[in-house]
Amino acid sequence: MDSFDFDTLAVRAGTQRSDFNEHSEALFLTSSFVFKSAAEAAERFAHSEEGFTYSRFTNPTVSMFQDRLAALEGAEACMATASGMSAIVSVVMSVLNAGDHIVSSQSIFGSTLNVFATIFNRFGIETTFVDPTDLDAWRAAIKPNTKLFFLETPSNPLTEIADIAAVGRIAKEANALFVVDNCFCTPALQRPIEMGADVIVHSATKYLDGQGRVLGGAVVGTKAFIMGKVFPFVRSAGPTLSAFNAWVLLKGMETLSLRVEKQSANALAVAQWLEQQPQVARVFYPGLPSHPQYALAQRQQKAGGAIVAFELKGATPAEQRENAWRVIDNSQVCSITGNLGDTRTTITHPASTTHGRITPEARAAAGITEGLIRLAVGLESPNDIQNDLARGLAN
Repeated sequence: MDSFDFDTLAVRAGTQRSDFNEHSEALFLTSSFVFKSAAEAAERFAHSEEGFTYSRFTNPTVSMFQDRLAALEGAEACMATASGMSAIVSVVMSVLNAGDHIVSSQSIFGSTLNVFATIFNRFGIETTFVDPTDLDAWRAAIKPNTKLFFLETPSNPLTEIADIAAVGRIAKEANALFVVDNCFCTPALQRPIEMGADVIVHSATKYLDGQGRVLGGAVVGTKAFIMGKVFPFVRSAGPTLSAFNAWVLLKGMETLSLRVEKQSANALAVAQWLEQQPQVARVFYPGLPSHPQYALAQRQQKAGGAIVAFELKGATPAEQRENAWRVIDNSQVCSITGNLGDTRTTITHPASTTHGRITPEARAAAGITEGLIRLAVGLESPNDIQNDLARGLAN
């Protein structure tokens, strides 16, 4: 289906039909598959014959999800996982050994930062964290044992934009695998492989589903990498995406570009309104000219995305937190939750939730203050979202 446009691929790519010739994707709720003979079973388990053996690592519904996402990202192959975090862990465990070194953006999801800084460190894999927008910092962090670059752009929660192509060139100079987390933009807004990324990771839980229903993750790259490196790890370790979740994600991707386009427009309207509010110290949104990487975002992304972060004024950190919590607690439209990517707008205080388990020093380095609020704008009326926020800002 290489000749088809993105929206057609989002609806049609990867579809397989059973003997019943169903129109919608079938949901294969089975743990195992039956073989015609012992010889066929042996061939399948040796993976020398195409076919399905066991749903921990081969399932038709999951395969459809994998093929569709690979098509949307412009990649050769995809390996589905149980969550976004399991996708990241699967990449690292597939390619790195004790004694290897990672260079990572410091502006990443709190759980990602924690797994790099603490869990992998216990197994002898060291990580150096850098400012994602400072190309000299990426280059200076390289060591002889550097094997992987990790970048999340836009970043969580401040929507910092890193130059994917430029970071990719530095990674290539270091002979390091370049991994990009494309959760916030999705391939509807940017395709990092076209800009030099080797591997894409997704929390499919977010915008690929788009309605807050199921967990899922994915690793996207070349067929040689996915089948030669990631598949053997997932097959044995079992961070498996369920067939039901894959089926839900398939239906979510059908409306991906429609949702992301509308959510980006809503987010821009809300961000412009927030910049006019006297209680707001700063707004972080790539679609605003005030954003430090606005020009880069205009070149690299089709739209600004749906994430808006804003910082409230306050003389002290305690006062900033009080002001932030007041806005959150007065929300009637926005849902107070740590998730994002939903059709329903969500509001979060990162310092005490998504990034609450990392050190205060790490939060400070990433620019996450007590007055910071992350808004994942949904499909509601922007006017209603603004009025919802105004209630808390006025109190």
